[in-house]
Parts: sequence; C-alpha cells; structure tokens
Amino acid sequence: MTDFAAARLNMVESQIRTNKVTDPRIVESFEAVAREAFVGEAQRGIAYIDEDLEVIPGRYLMEPMVLARLLQAAAPQADDMALDVGCATGYSTAVLARLVQTVVGLESDRSLMDMANRTLNALDVDNAVVVEGALDAGYQKQAPYDVIVFQGAVSEVPVGIKRQLADGGRLAAVVIDTTGLGRGMLIQRTGDSFSGRTLFDASTPVLPGLARQPGFVF
Repeated sequence: MTDFAAARLNMVESQIRTNKVTDPRIVESFEAVAREAFVGEAQRGIAYIDEDLEVIPGRYLMEPMVLARLLQAAAPQADDMALDVGCATGYSTAVLARLVQTVVGLESDRSLMDMANRTLNALDVDNAVVVEGALDAGYQKQAPYDVIVFQGAVSEVPVGIKRQLADGGRLAAVVIDTTGLGRGMLIQRTGDSFSGRTLFDASTPVLPGLARQPGFVF
C-alpha cells in the first residue's frame, strides 16, 4: 500500500524545493493537492515520479518540478483569473486553484475534460472548471487572464492566446526551438506590447495542435 502523503512530501522536498522553487504558496499547493487522484488506479503508485506522466496515449501530466517553476515565474496572486491550457486530468488546475481566485482549465479531449471536472468536484475545488476547446485557440469567453500556463510544450505561443492576457498579465510555457530544445519562458503583457525571457532548460511533450508545422522544401 503506497503512503501517498509521504510520497507527496518526498516530491516536494526532493523535486521542488531543491530546484529553486522558493515561493511558499506554491510549495504549499503542491503539498496539499493529491496527485494520485488525477491518474488511473494502475498509475497511482507512480503518481509522484519526477517525470511527465502519461494519462492517456499522447497526453501527460507535466513533471512536477517543471510545473512548479513555471508557476513561480507566472507569480499567481490571490485575486487573479488564470487559464490552464492543456490541463489533461486537472491536476495543474487544482494546484492553480489554491493560488488564484478562479481557474479555467482548457482541454481538447472530452474524456479528459470529464475526468478533470469529476475529480475537481470530488475534491471540492469550487473555484475551477475545465472546458472543452482547441488548445491553440485559448478560451476567449473568460478573457482577459492575469495568468496563463501551458501544460506541455509549444513550438511558439499563439498570438491569439497572448492577446487573452490582461494588461500586466503573465504567461508561462515550455517553448521548443527549431533544434528541438525546450526552455521554460515567461511572456508579460504591458499595454499592447509583449516581452519574453528565457527561464530554464526544460523537456516536456508537445501539446496537440501546438507542434511546429513542417515547412515546404524545394
């Protein structure tokens, strides 16, 4: 029988605190959310491994350390509205829900959306909902967002999603360059301008619809 509380504490101490995550609110959120509730029965014993965890073919929960560092960079505040792109079964949405006022999780797979909402309801997370939609389109209906986080890599952040940021909003994602290397990045909006900076090297699977499109070769 797995001691999930001990596994969760070990994840926080060995994966998150040791990797430059110092914001106490973020650390406490990872300590509080039961990651094993967001995976299938067969995966619960490995829910806290320091790797991306596949929940259905081709879809993953992001490695905890990468998620924690992206969240720290995005600096979520208690009165923020957040968009969680590609939230899969909703684990990241639950973590975000402890940090902000409201979270909209966006998921393109209906089965994952349904699973996420069931689990969030079961855990009494009442300030978050997961909606269905194309991941590369964001969710304009509830924009603007103070925080946007991508739960997987992208070849580039769609302009339409950047425009869903509020003035002063922050967007965090792993961006894959043309050589295939991934880096955690932070994009901030000031008025109609966007600035970005590289944060750290990171590797995580690319989200559906957000891979680099092959160009024409002559």
